Amino acid sequence: MAANYQHLRAFHAIALEASVTRAARRLNVAQPTLSQQLKALEDRHGVSLFENRRSPLKLTGAGRDLFALTERLFAAAADVDDMLGEAVSLAGGSLRIGGDCPPQVARVVASFRARNPGAHVQVWMGNAREAMRWLSAAEIDVAIASDPPADGQFTYDPLYTDHLAVALPVDHPLAALATTPISRLADETLLIREPTSKTRAFTEQALGSAGVEVRETLELQSRETIREAVALGLGVSVFFSSECPPDPRIAYRPLSGQEREQPLRGYLVCQQDRRRSALIRALRAIAAELVETAAPAA
Repeated sequence: MAANYQHLRAFHAIALEASVTRAARRLNVAQPTLSQQLKALEDRHGVSLFENRRSPLKLTGAGRDLFALTERLFAAAADVDDMLGEAVSLAGGSLRIGGDCPPQVARVVASFRARNPGAHVQVWMGNAREAMRWLSAAEIDVAIASDPPADGQFTYDPLYTDHLAVALPVDHPLAALATTPISRLADETLLIREPTSKTRAFTEQALGSAGVEVRETLELQSRETIREAVALGLGVSVFFSSECPPDPRIAYRPLSGQEREQPLRGYLVCQQDRRRSALIRALRAIAAELVETAAPAA
């Protein structure tokens, strides 16, 4: 009796995630559909593949044997796709993308939509930790994250490199300089993000390495709020250069005089086991093209 491919795919995803809910997110299908496919597989072949239906799910002996086979099956299917080139249109598909850098997420989405104008796109924005949590839970297909922690379940494609810049009211005395020496921030009110922000972490590291203590800090919760506060003269702030959209009320200047300048590196991150899918391969190709476009001419 031949096994149903969709039923095997459902089983494989559930076994990988040890959860029907997370597997449904990974495959972007409804949870009841996935549960029905698993039940149909077990009923059709008269086997129990999981010891119970409570997360984390545990495979039975038959389930472990089948999982070993499905790992080979889906690896081989991916190899077949690679060999044939898989000229499958993604125009009718969907992309769930999350990230911590709006400009970089927008670049990837714009490139993806240009190639697949009919595709449906969902965008989730948060900090890098949130983006990686969404990806781990299969709530999104791909994450754009700055300096994410290394994890063997993910693949990481370089996407961008960023540097710190100071945001000043346009009539601030420091705006007359080509760069802002980090030592000059000691006399300023520094507007900072929440404690989990990468921008804040890099700013505090740069100040600490240079031995600079600012006069006063004011914590605000978003880039937009901080930029508006800078424009209103409440203080100055530090952003990464990609977070500096034009505003006639604000002057952006590179931060100079750092003891050890450490650039921020951003990556396109996806699940390791999905790296050969048509969607992920298309996104990784886009990342490579964007890196090449951004590279300075030799």
